[in-house]
Amino acid sequence: MRQRQIGDRTVSAIGLGGMPMSIEGRPDQARSIATIHAALDAGVTLIDTADSYHLDPTDVGHNELLIAKALRLAGAGPDDVLVATKGGHRRPGDGSWYVQGDAAYLKKACEASLQRLDVEAIGLYQFHRPDPAIPYEESLGAVRDLLDEGKILMAGISNADPEQIRLAQEILGGRLVSVQNQFSPSFRSSEPELEVCAELGIAFLPWSPLGGISRAGDLGSSHTAFAEIARERGVSPQQVCLAWELAKAPVVVPIPGSSRPESIRDSALAAELDLTPEEIARLEA
Repeated sequence: MRQRQIGDRTVSAIGLGGMPMSIEGRPDQARSIATIHAALDAGVTLIDTADSYHLDPTDVGHNELLIAKALRLAGAGPDDVLVATKGGHRRPGDGSWYVQGDAAYLKKACEASLQRLDVEAIGLYQFHRPDPAIPYEESLGAVRDLLDEGKILMAGISNADPEQIRLAQEILGGRLVSVQNQFSPSFRSSEPELEVCAELGIAFLPWSPLGGISRAGDLGSSHTAFAEIARERGVSPQQVCLAWELAKAPVVVPIPGSSRPESIRDSALAAELDLTPEEIARLEA
């Protein structure tokens, strides 16, 4: 698979998002492990997770534990696969989410993630979502401390706006390596953040990158160009979608969520799909 850069790590141009394997509607463990192994076989070397990918408070860290087990079974270590996890976004057990970004909590959450992932240092640790009750400087100060202490090797942020990206880069002393925001054919509002990342040379990781694409072929869909180009190319609309995102900037590394081996195999093929300028113009229209 083609490669891209996150900080000083070279990773696959397409990553794997782990959330669907651990929240509502998740498959059994055997299928999830098969999905992760299919990703590795396809050349995926970036897996994104979070401590909040679980069902209820008795299940915290389900996805981290699942990924750690799958990697052990595959004989893959931290040098083979970059596991990116997140802290600061929690689930009380009723399907809702809430934020907690105080420094003490983030440091405690990181320690727990270290244990679940069974690593000496987390490859990429991301502040999951800003907490309106806590100054952003305090939250990112905790991440900075974790970097300085060697508990995390690289630092990222998620669900941030352009001002927060620049502030995080300042607080971290120029060590911000990634921004993970929602971006897809149905959600293009993070274009400004993507542009800031391209300017600063920071990886941009679109979460939910396939949003809306499953309806691309529906009559009246605003995404019919994705389905049309897919038919013309003999590929899936999902591949066209991810290839379009890769073409946005060299810093983009999509992380499509998958819970079936065939899904991540299909997504991984997007790394080899080069769209023409004319095709990109049709998708941007």
